[in-house]
Amino acid sequence: MSVMPDQFRQLVRRKDFKGPTAGQCGEYAQANLVIVPSAYAEDFLRFCVRNPKACPLLGVGERGQWNVPSLGRDLDLRTDAPGYNVYRDGVLCEQPDDILSLWNDDLVGFAIGCSFSFEQMLSQERIPLRHVDEGVNVPMFRTNIANTPAGPFGGQLVVSMRPMTGAHAIRAVQVTSRFPSVHGAPVHLGNPRAIGIADLSRPDYGDAVTIREDEVPVFWACGVTPQSALEAARLPFAIAHRPGHMLVTDIQNASLAVL
Repeated sequence: MSVMPDQFRQLVRRKDFKGPTAGQCGEYAQANLVIVPSAYAEDFLRFCVRNPKACPLLGVGERGQWNVPSLGRDLDLRTDAPGYNVYRDGVLCEQPDDILSLWNDDLVGFAIGCSFSFEQMLSQERIPLRHVDEGVNVPMFRTNIANTPAGPFGGQLVVSMRPMTGAHAIRAVQVTSRFPSVHGAPVHLGNPRAIGIADLSRPDYGDAVTIREDEVPVFWACGVTPQSALEAARLPFAIAHRPGHMLVTDIQNASLAVL
């Protein structure tokens, strides 16, 4: 049975839903999360502006604001993602189910567009999504493509990968180009070694998926990229979503189309 985004967030908040959110509330935008102390918020905002493929902003909270009305009604940044990553001095040290005990009035939350949002459009075009079919998290990889730095934030671009036939890949480029707010068109197709990926069976985040002989790997800029930037920046404290475990918003995907 399908549920509305606010109902889904309640399930997550009660811990009745755990795991990756691909395929959930398909008509509504999902968001990656980055939460940093206010002293670093301006630099991180500039990082997003300079790296719009990987970090398209859907919303930014005020200092100490955990309920961002532009993202959805009764939405709580502290509880409504199914999993979080906590970084201290750039090191991932904890993966809690909520961050109620970690929140303080100095934190600023950023919601960044997610490729799970454009997957609804790909499904409508009858383009198979292997990670959805196999019931796993989408595979994500660190690349050798450097982000444009801002303040302490830099690191390498992270991409998500979906295997497709040539015809499906061409159509996927056409479809996703309309949605720059959720990463837009792919950044690479084909040879993974050209962007520094040695082995598609060993993703840095998420899970490996089957790639058939007639398929090509298609790579989109990924909202996990800020986590690479957080590690490189070595902030004393920062929070992000657990990869694949997104915040479901009330923003309709169709409203994000630009063409």
